[in-house]
Amino acid sequence: MVYRELGEQAFADLASRILYEDNHLLILNKRVGEIVQGDKTGDEPLSETLKAFVAQRDGKPGHVFMGVPHRLDRPVSGIAVFAKTSKCLERLNAMFREGNVHKTYWALTCARPDPAEGELQHWLYRNEKQNKSYAYVRERNGSKLARLRYRVLRDTDRYHLVEIELLTGRHHQIRCQLSAIGCPIKGDLKYGAPRSNPDGGISLHARRITFLHPVRHTEITVEAPVDWPQLAARKA
Repeated sequence: MVYRELGEQAFADLASRILYEDNHLLILNKRVGEIVQGDKTGDEPLSETLKAFVAQRDGKPGHVFMGVPHRLDRPVSGIAVFAKTSKCLERLNAMFREGNVHKTYWALTCARPDPAEGELQHWLYRNEKQNKSYAYVRERNGSKLARLRYRVLRDTDRYHLVEIELLTGRHHQIRCQLSAIGCPIKGDLKYGAPRSNPDGGISLHARRITFLHPVRHTEITVEAPVDWPQLAARKA
């Protein structure tokens, strides 16, 4: 297998965003606009870019394995986990599926949640054609229960930093549930934000992840830094 060679700048950029790596897995701080796995756009996914990176860095002439155990939407930034072996991928798939991975997100919302801390429960229905989910207070045919906890961490001049702990994993869950209580995420036009972000993304960031290492069985906690200029402007 021959992988493309990354330019010096692209190579250094990827290296600087690796948050954790060992022989079994790699955790990267994903940027807005990057895709984790290939889609209909045909753009190169991070799984393939990381294969080329590892092959180049480690001088691997043969096949590089880079499995994808979970998804992170294109307009979202933050923690993306990759498996470097098929054994690790199989175990991570089961851990994500069974809810044994604790995920925390940060979001900048256009309105302040009231109360400032609480738990949201909705029934989400996914419209495949629109690639959008809708929240209902009661179960309806085809809907799935969605639960999350949230708390306001900080207020800025125009936005509100909210920390979210996912209790279930549904399509566009955080985006849809925050919108359902009148607090759409900054830049998220699909779910009610008044304007887009300059980079085309939304202000939702996979901030922290905690899980037992699938091979070593020791606890891992990883945090992904975020660069949001709005956080420098606290509300007086």
